Amino acid sequence: MPDSQQNISQILTPDEGAALDLRKISAADYDLWLPLWRENNHGRVSDDVTANTWARLIDDAQDVHGLCLYVRDEAGVQTMAGQLHYILHPVTGHVEPVCYMQDVFIASNARRKGYAKLLIGALASLGAREKWARIYWLAEGDNKAAQALYKTLGLKLDFTFHVLPL
Repeated sequence: MPDSQQNISQILTPDEGAALDLRKISAADYDLWLPLWRENNHGRVSDDVTANTWARLIDDAQDVHGLCLYVRDEAGVQTMAGQLHYILHPVTGHVEPVCYMQDVFIASNARRKGYAKLLIGALASLGAREKWARIYWLAEGDNKAAQALYKTLGLKLDFTFHVLPL
């Protein structure tokens, strides 16, 4: 893993006392990550998948990574407002890796504040610094909030998506 990936917290974390803290997910984040993970998956993901996903997120040897966004209230209490999971992988069309942005999730009580755009912007900055070829993602067509945001960020390609369950 590139050194700047390991130091992402130094690049993305504001000064101490700032209202927002955007950084790489670490083992210490589990208790606040889990409720957002469950809400994002509507409780339909098994405990085994959850444990495996978490283990991958905090293992620097894996290609699965995560960012988290904390918001500090007036009393100084931090809550996780959002999380973003991404996977780096090779492709045949580029020498550089590409990034699949798999999950962007903002807590229900923290939506409509620009936090998803902030997380995606941090990922894009990291990708530019690391020289990734591109970031790509999928989004449900009926998720109006996500579609409105994504229309401002990337190029929509006219592809269909197919899945072959095994």
